[in-house]
Amino acid sequence: MSIYVGNLSYSVTQEDLSKVFSEYGTVKRVQLPTDRETGRLRGFGFVEMDSEQAEDKAIEALDGAEWMDRVLKVNKARPREEKDGRSGGGNWGNRSNGGYSGKGRY
Repeated sequence: MSIYVGNLSYSVTQEDLSKVFSEYGTVKRVQLPTDRETGRLRGFGFVEMDSEQAEDKAIEALDGAEWMDRVLKVNKARPREEKDGRSGGGNWGNRSNGGYSGKGRY
């Protein structure tokens, strides 16, 4: 399980985040997603710890805490939702019908 950390400073590093979370247990991995086009941090990240107990301690202590002039949003990460054309329209709304109106077809 991972921990979601939101409202991060755009200048945060993996080392910064690891150091803060290591106060609550062993940090296994830190991910800081970047924007594909600009390469800039997206303002959130994920932290994996060695035990659920350590994760719970970190979440309880850090959710709502002020760090680097930001109020952190910390909770258990939810699984990423799959994006496909079958759920709620997906990408279908962006597709053109090629100028065909559908009238008079049959």
